[in-house]
Amino acid sequence: MQMPHYSSILFFLFLQLFFAVQPCHRVVTSAAAGGRWQLLQKSIGIVAMHMQLLNNDRVVIYDRTDFGRSNLSLPGGKCRDDSSEVVVKHDCTAHSVEYDVLANKFRPLMVQTDVWCSSGAVVPDGSLIQTGGFSDGERKVRTFYPCNGDCDWVETGDGLKAKRWYATNHILPDGKQIIIGGRRQFNYEFYPKTSSPGVYSLPFLLQTNDRGSENNLYPFVFLNSDGNLFIFANNRAILFDYKTGKVVKTYPAIPGGDPRSYPSTGSAVLLPLKNLDAATIEAEVLVCGGAPKGSFEKVAKRNFVKALDTCGRIKINDPNPQWVMETMPYARVMGDMTLLPNGAVLIINGAGAGTAGWENGRNPVLNPVLYWPNGAAGSRFESLNPNTIPRMYHSTAILLRDGRVLVGGSNPHIGYEFNGVLFPTELSLEAFSPPYLDAQHNYVRPTIVSSTASKGKYIGYGQKLQVRFKVTGKLLADRISVTMVAPAFNTHSYSMNHRLLVLGNTKVTSVGASTYDVQVTTPRSGYLAPSGHYILYVVHQYIPSTGIWVKIL
Repeated sequence: MQMPHYSSILFFLFLQLFFAVQPCHRVVTSAAAGGRWQLLQKSIGIVAMHMQLLNNDRVVIYDRTDFGRSNLSLPGGKCRDDSSEVVVKHDCTAHSVEYDVLANKFRPLMVQTDVWCSSGAVVPDGSLIQTGGFSDGERKVRTFYPCNGDCDWVETGDGLKAKRWYATNHILPDGKQIIIGGRRQFNYEFYPKTSSPGVYSLPFLLQTNDRGSENNLYPFVFLNSDGNLFIFANNRAILFDYKTGKVVKTYPAIPGGDPRSYPSTGSAVLLPLKNLDAATIEAEVLVCGGAPKGSFEKVAKRNFVKALDTCGRIKINDPNPQWVMETMPYARVMGDMTLLPNGAVLIINGAGAGTAGWENGRNPVLNPVLYWPNGAAGSRFESLNPNTIPRMYHSTAILLRDGRVLVGGSNPHIGYEFNGVLFPTELSLEAFSPPYLDAQHNYVRPTIVSSTASKGKYIGYGQKLQVRFKVTGKLLADRISVTMVAPAFNTHSYSMNHRLLVLGNTKVTSVGASTYDVQVTTPRSGYLAPSGHYILYVVHQYIPSTGIWVKIL
């Protein structure tokens, strides 16, 4: 069922209540029934090219290091000395920050080698393992472990066998990462290394390489419910058994044949996984936006072709899978797709023409769009309130635990350019609050009181989980669901490792005044939910609670 549109009249009746409950540090830049924009930080000193939320509600953010000085100094006289740098060899500015969501504060971090266009994943212990980059960073591995002190990046040297620039990482059920592709890398490898720390050929990446424009970088990779990997590059996809190195299934090309991967950058998500106790779980991938074939070559002549306005949706476990095409309200390249706690997909950021790359985008798309996977065909998209800041090349967006979406970045220039350019370098952080956070929904919004996974208790696979929550208004027990969201590593319009699971066998019991227990069953294996930290939500009539952190082992 599609969620209804929101009444602006009711919203303004609750506007005074809204301002009363908002922390004073958040500046409201627009507010209406189609979502709300908030300026969190006018400048964090760096461009948010990469973002990852950690399980202590801190976000690790970083930019490249090779363009010169940023607008944020390193503390305590720290400086980065790198003889391989061309622009600045002795750099006392930061190129990474840790953003504290709850305090709305940030602090500088130090990376030693170049992390430009790199990738990463959070492993089961909660640390971010970040891999690759450019120049002296192309084989490096860096670790950031969440803490409440002055922790920083730890660099472990050449931990990779191949150069990884514009690669994709995915966490595997055993806690390892697979690292796939990158510029001129038609292969994959694993981290950490085993007794056979080799590089393994993946001919599919060579087959999807467009000469002159590539269009197969940052491939979209999703762990399927059968343990295999769905890999999409350019306009095609395969189901890949990474244990044997064999292609299990080849999918038809997306209709139209236009590329969707970098630099013809679309975005993709694995739609919410449901009915988790079924013998065969229906898994669907949604790919949206991109640029028509040849667009990258045309921008060199300053011909900015209109972006694609289509999405393709495919059931990857079907015996005869076929793409189903839909049309978005706006053409979009370099857009970000984020799974929301209620199962909707937010499409945000990007441009209406051109491609990814320096100065290659035009016509910023300021309106986010909601996509309702369970809505009726032809009516799944809902346009929301526009931003005032263009978020072009090198923009990012990630889901926060409170249901907001953190938005940052945008820098289509080789260096930081703030004046005399079409799209100035953007150092700000914003939050977009989807319509479910409007105050008019407070009476149906659940508030989690406790759970059997609280206070350090872990969730096991295939076990009963009980969550206690409150709802001030009338509860509709058949409209209660519990979802688990894996936070994403977001860069270049793709959210790596992002997935949402709808927990089954829902049983709701009243235990007191406006207080209820809901019992659900956790995912049955690491194929569905790789071990690690997730955000758990109770959702009532499409309105989610603030989430709580849980860990599945």
